Amino acid sequence: MPRKKITIAITGLNNTDNPGPGVPFIRAIRESDRFETTVIGLAYENLEPGIYMEGITDKTYLIPYPSSGAEQLLARIEQIHRKNPIDVLIPNYDAELFTFIKNEGWLRERGIRTFLPGMESFMERTKDNLSSFGEKYDLKVPKSLPLTGAHQVDQLFEDLDFPVFVKGKFYDAYKAWDKHEVSTLFHKISAKWGLPVMVQEFVEGTEVNVIALGDGKGNTIGAVPMRKTYITDKGKAWGGITIDDEKMLSLTYDIIRKTKWRGGMELEMIRTRDNEYYIIEINPRLPAWLYLAVAAGQNLPEAMVRLALDEKVEPFHAFKSGKMFIRYSYDLIGDISLFESITVKGEL
Repeated sequence: MPRKKITIAITGLNNTDNPGPGVPFIRAIRESDRFETTVIGLAYENLEPGIYMEGITDKTYLIPYPSSGAEQLLARIEQIHRKNPIDVLIPNYDAELFTFIKNEGWLRERGIRTFLPGMESFMERTKDNLSSFGEKYDLKVPKSLPLTGAHQVDQLFEDLDFPVFVKGKFYDAYKAWDKHEVSTLFHKISAKWGLPVMVQEFVEGTEVNVIALGDGKGNTIGAVPMRKTYITDKGKAWGGITIDDEKMLSLTYDIIRKTKWRGGMELEMIRTRDNEYYIIEINPRLPAWLYLAVAAGQNLPEAMVRLALDEKVEPFHAFKSGKMFIRYSYDLIGDISLFESITVKGEL
């Protein structure tokens, strides 16, 4: 069966110590036996490693940050689309998803397909809404308090015990042991990601995650649980191993069924000593460790692209437990002319 030729535009090329999902997504789609893929990288910064990695993108363009305004971002997407017609667009950053979800119809009118959560689903699982989400869907979640000003830090002792986690609206999570640390982190995180800054109860246990894909009708196309084996100071998994955990899978299927989740998802959980599971975050896209799921037998990026193209996709029913990943640093060597091209021309 001949492979279908498609062009995919994808963000998330920052394959650093705080990696995006773009590079592993591309690796997965390059391995597909269904698609012959041309990959257009969409980069927000001129030093995102995915721009320069051999065999990753076929063409890369700089695009403006969503904070520059939806109009500028969409105008740049349209300009790129005229040069290189895009079949499927895969955004991978939480901060850009609002713009692309809101303008999904605009993209579809131009022949650009996406497979993203609905706006209601996207908004109800945000960090500042997680407590309400837990109540609505009968899930255990840590107690969380939003901070909109440093003066509120003094109130923390009334509702939470230390240590706590201090989290940004989109990214970053740090453990704090006293009010002074919380105040310092509040200023650091709010300057980067805006308000509110969330302070979350610390739940002791093992950090476990599930990567999943929902079809938007309540069905789970695929799900793979993982236990973190190495965690960076940014809270990112630098190593992990797939685990056979029926309770984690059951929780995932239940959430996707109740929310009718559409698109990729990562559930971040804490498993306590008495085998209780607390949802600490719900990320509205496939995570940076997604290639582990591919290695375990579920090519969720390929399935997502097929769903975006309105193809019928059968759910995965199995995966290999005991598959592990370890990230590593690698020095990319290139010529200054490559950097000049992406910086001056905005494309490479």
